[in-house]
Amino acid sequence: MGFVTIEKAEYLPELFGSYDENIRIIEDELGVRISLRDDQLAVDGEDEEKAEIAVRVIKRLINLLSRREKIDRTRIRYAVELAKEGRDELVEEIMSDVVAITYRGTQIRCKTLGQQKYVKAMQKNTVVFCEGPAGTGKTYLAMAAAVMAYKNKEVSKLILTRPAVEAGEKLGFLPGDLQQKVDPYLRPLYDALHEMMGVEAYQKLCERGAIEVAPLAYMRGRTLSDAFIILDEAQNTTIEQMKMFLTRLGEGSKMVITGDLTQIDLPAGKTSGLKHAIGILGGIDKLAVCVLNAKDVVRHEIVMNIIRAYDKSAEKRESL
Repeated sequence: MGFVTIEKAEYLPELFGSYDENIRIIEDELGVRISLRDDQLAVDGEDEEKAEIAVRVIKRLINLLSRREKIDRTRIRYAVELAKEGRDELVEEIMSDVVAITYRGTQIRCKTLGQQKYVKAMQKNTVVFCEGPAGTGKTYLAMAAAVMAYKNKEVSKLILTRPAVEAGEKLGFLPGDLQQKVDPYLRPLYDALHEMMGVEAYQKLCERGAIEVAPLAYMRGRTLSDAFIILDEAQNTTIEQMKMFLTRLGEGSKMVITGDLTQIDLPAGKTSGLKHAIGILGGIDKLAVCVLNAKDVVRHEIVMNIIRAYDKSAEKRESL
């Protein structure tokens, strides 16, 4: 049995969570029982090693609360995973750096090691590829890095683009001008910008030409200088489109390319430009490739389990 002394009772409500759901996560993940005894939490279990892991996890979570950090189900599960691997000291390190601050004052921080490596890669490199499943924060963190780069005057423009593959090459059947036709495919980029900057500030910057959100086809023939450029949904680019995009890079610019190779919508027989680029561009100076996985999912935990189930199914099909 292990014990954790609670120095401040004010930590208990957040530590336990609504209807004790936070404590139950630790109990279920490690097969232990946790109870409150005066100013101590008692951790009991048949496996002493797992009880010790639970003690370490609780101490790390209390440290986060003492720093006024929020804990949620995702962070608790990830803390347990790290503690199982003997790396629970990283729980606090991951959240030490602020990636960006939204217009509402909310601090955006990394939640997983994969996200932390991704953010550091964006800080150190000129071109960064990030491949991973839905919910890992690929686009959101790229947006956060772009907004901070603009606020810090590292770049004078933000350029956000993605291919409109779902509509095919023929957009004529959709109402409106070309921008209106492709807007539905760019909506996730607008939403992220609105959350980071606020709608009013976003609109002013667009009017000044400091922000450009456009389909990938608009990039052809241009040189993109002094800009932070994000290509989203890059798994749906062809090899030719990816080459065209990468060769737009101008002086003082940075590129981040994100995508999920399990969600390719290209016609049969077409190779994903993202997959091809990751395969051939390794080893180039100032170019980094980050791969996120199910452990880096920061949406509802069921999303993580869904991704793992699909990964297992794909592995079975490949082995047949």
